[in-house]
Amino acid sequence: MSSADAIHDPSTQPSADPVDLTDAATVAHYSLSRAVHARRSEFTRPHRIRIKIGSWNVAACPGTDKDLARWFIDGDGLEPRANPNLANLSKLRLSEDSIDAVDGDGTTGEATVVLGQATPEPDTQSDPGSNADEPSIRVVGGDKIGLYVLGLQEIVNLNIVQQPLSLYSDPGAVAKWQEALEAALPRDYTLVASQQLVGLLLLVYASPEVAPTVSNESTVTVGTGFLNYLGNKGAVVSRLLLGETTRLVFSNCHLASGHDQNSFDRRCWDHNRIMTQVTFSPISHSGVMEEEGEKIGDEDFAFFFGDLNFRLDGLPGNDIRHLLTLHARGEYDLSNTASSQHLGEEGVFVLHDNEDAASDGTSTPGMVSREASFDRNESDESSEELPDPDDFMPNPHDDPASLQATLDSLLPHDQLRLAMKNQKAFHEGWREGPITFLPTYKYDVGTVGLFDTSEKKRAPSWCDRILYRTRHDNMQYKKSNQDQIDAKARDDEMKKRGVEQAADDESVLFDYEPPAGSTGDSQPPADAGYEYDEYNEDEDNVEQVVTQDGFVDDMALDLYTSHQRITSSDHKPLVAVFTLNYDAIVPELKARVHAEVARELDRVENEGRPSITVIVDGSEPTTNRSSAIDGSGGIDFGEVGFMRVELRSLTIANTGRVQAKLNFVEQPDREKSDDQKPRWLSVKFVPPMDDYDENDDDTYQSEISLEPGETVGAVIKIQIRDLKQLQALNEEPSQLDDVLVLRVVDGRDHFIPIRASWRPSCFGRSLEELIRIPKGGIAALIRERPQTGSIPYTRDVQNSSPPELFKLIQAIESLTERLMADENMIENIEIPRGKVGWPFDRHLSQTSHDHDYSTLRGLIIEALENDQPILEALKADVPTLKRLEVVSESLLLFIESMLDGIVSAPLWARIEQSFPPITSTKTAAELEDIKTGVLDILSASPYHNISFVFLTAMLARVGSELFPLNKDEREAVGSRRPGSLGRRSLSFRRPAGSTVDESAIQRRLAWERRTAEIFSGAICRTAAPANAKEKKAVDEKMRGVVELFIRRDEP
Repeated sequence: MSSADAIHDPSTQPSADPVDLTDAATVAHYSLSRAVHARRSEFTRPHRIRIKIGSWNVAACPGTDKDLARWFIDGDGLEPRANPNLANLSKLRLSEDSIDAVDGDGTTGEATVVLGQATPEPDTQSDPGSNADEPSIRVVGGDKIGLYVLGLQEIVNLNIVQQPLSLYSDPGAVAKWQEALEAALPRDYTLVASQQLVGLLLLVYASPEVAPTVSNESTVTVGTGFLNYLGNKGAVVSRLLLGETTRLVFSNCHLASGHDQNSFDRRCWDHNRIMTQVTFSPISHSGVMEEEGEKIGDEDFAFFFGDLNFRLDGLPGNDIRHLLTLHARGEYDLSNTASSQHLGEEGVFVLHDNEDAASDGTSTPGMVSREASFDRNESDESSEELPDPDDFMPNPHDDPASLQATLDSLLPHDQLRLAMKNQKAFHEGWREGPITFLPTYKYDVGTVGLFDTSEKKRAPSWCDRILYRTRHDNMQYKKSNQDQIDAKARDDEMKKRGVEQAADDESVLFDYEPPAGSTGDSQPPADAGYEYDEYNEDEDNVEQVVTQDGFVDDMALDLYTSHQRITSSDHKPLVAVFTLNYDAIVPELKARVHAEVARELDRVENEGRPSITVIVDGSEPTTNRSSAIDGSGGIDFGEVGFMRVELRSLTIANTGRVQAKLNFVEQPDREKSDDQKPRWLSVKFVPPMDDYDENDDDTYQSEISLEPGETVGAVIKIQIRDLKQLQALNEEPSQLDDVLVLRVVDGRDHFIPIRASWRPSCFGRSLEELIRIPKGGIAALIRERPQTGSIPYTRDVQNSSPPELFKLIQAIESLTERLMADENMIENIEIPRGKVGWPFDRHLSQTSHDHDYSTLRGLIIEALENDQPILEALKADVPTLKRLEVVSESLLLFIESMLDGIVSAPLWARIEQSFPPITSTKTAAELEDIKTGVLDILSASPYHNISFVFLTAMLARVGSELFPLNKDEREAVGSRRPGSLGRRSLSFRRPAGSTVDESAIQRRLAWERRTAEIFSGAICRTAAPANAKEKKAVDEKMRGVVELFIRRDEP
């Protein structure tokens, strides 16, 4: 039999409750997972595997790893004469329905126990007179096993003198045992679990057929040793999910040692701690994690094995040893095979498995006496014939002289069974196979059957055990326990009513005592005692188990025995072989069913949910608006520049059967800190594009409802206008990416990726960078260096002042002169002189809300980036006033975007330290001294000085054009300090012969003051003030310096 046989017969699958997925009401009660589970018969198939569990306390003995392959994988090392069950099988040559004889190529049939030819044991000598044809017995192994589970104890020396009682872990010890096991395993077996806890080691390997079906492995350790915590005693527990349906738990443990009552109580405490402390990681089904981790008891099949250290109570150790020695089958001392040796115990012979010349040729299977030897002559073997069925030996349990009868007489004294009976440990439904083998502890190392001859002469005991439990066993125990609690509660209630005995009350219709002779699969009450009849046929029946996920599995114990002939440790290895039949999920079939159910659920659900279709309209002038692409593919805006508006339109259609409510929302994963990031992308619903006006916010709607068949447009707008973002992009150009989320209430969200690439700009750079831009502007530099970031200061200086600043200043002066001429020549032209600060105060602009205003500003920026004249970029039919407002705003924006301004922070710091506030100066001479001093400081940075002079001279000329004064008025203005609006005369009459218009002076001074306020913050850079009062003082001083240079004497 292969390690994992799959039976692909759908007719054998349990029928699932049908689910009408076309009924919306039914679907509402079935989630996707439940709907898929309802069709589990379509994607599960019966599988069968064998699980081989081995347990061995190697006592840190050298060479034990070399015996691992022999007993655990090859199944050798059995001694039939030390196991009545195997002895009978050997005598009967094994029935045809239980084994297959070993073929010439070494292969066998599907038996758990395999019959072969006797082979010399390692490190032993074969007697020349021995019969080479004598049959040997071995446990099934090799590739016939689906899961190999090995639990080792004391792989390192636990002696407190040699090893610290810390959480000791020796990777070398683990590697040694893994290498030994992997060298013996068939090819392609996979390590599923490996965990060490000091001396404990748990290894689980799966066959190539089984390994892909194993998932959700979780291994934990529980220390119960010194200080109730350290790992010199404890357990390593592993949980596996087999076939996505069946939970298996394997616990390799080493409990407290000792023969006294305290040691027994401590073992029970150890067990209970392990059972309560283990918590596995949550199970993950198809990527969905369960909320809580599982514990021991939540599994479908559990196996508890290891050196449990339970001893035999109530019997002297010498008597146990003497009684079992009479029945032992094997060598006491492998180093001496020439003749029998005397043990010194009442004439008991040292037994050999080879021929002995002193033997009389007789053999008594099943028992050993002092008068008989256990060696057989060749003549006897050759003459042996198969016994007649009528002459078969009686049941060994019924033969008082058999080894099994002796074992049966000792088992009632076994502490493990007493602990089960008294509900101290392992009473929660745990079971054990029939014990038909000698105690596994304690032997002299190197002998087959010589019990401890050291000074301590420890009594033989079944310390090493393999227990198992199914979900059914656990549930039956819990039910029985709850029944007892309920019965006791009813009994207490009756006593309160004065009814001392239930039988005396005719109204009592229940009796919680189980009827005598009752049978069934339920777990007997704990006070009924442990069932000692290991050969009860009811226990051999295969029991169906409903797993946690609702699948029906069953498991049977095939073999439970020790390998008596393994002599490298003072413990004998123990094995148990189980056959597990389980329903396993076939991933391909489940995926197909899952897809079908998901599609059907989507179809049914979507019929009652709103559904829309998003179309991205073409944006190029030559693109046909009817040609569209799916919005899920994203929108690429191409290159975008500073302050240039780029638009794309969407068409959204309601293609569902119900009303759809739509709105654009923030990305679900956008962090709170993103709220501080500049917004360069916006989108809103709009009327048809023919009626759309980007400057009319009233056309926007944040949410809209569409009836089935209706459509609506949406406009996506991108514009880089934040100065910090501008500077960052110039510093390190990057791709602009974002995702629009179109929310459909009660429907599916639509995600529209947005992409754009940044075009470097002359805006947002330092003055030192700007003077190094070559002829042709920043566009020429980009062509020269495509990966343009910051402009290195190592480049040659091309201009004494930024050419962009010069072009803007020149355009403003020209437009101001033209506007003054238009005012004189055209009747309808009126300059808004009454708006103080015009045309530089952007809040006073008369044309900023025009639909083409942002377009004109973009043309100016583009002209500057390409080193082209500004006025040529603006059409002649654009009114002069609008052109002046747009260019003025562009100038202010250009200066504000400069990283270091025109008066850098170091220069301003020197100016601030050198001069008192301008407003406190009283005389014209003092004002002139301040101007000279400021220019001297600025001369330390010539490029900043020239730019400052250019700018302030232009502002002064614009002021003189807008607010002209005569000579007397100019003299009057020159006598007033910056920041002062002057004092009106108490007399409203102008002195005789005076040509001074005080109102004109006041208008001029007010304009200069406001203009200085606007430009001072853009021109000068300074460290952030500590408080509002300090900021006000700094702002006032900067305004005074700029105003000082704006005010000048005119010819």
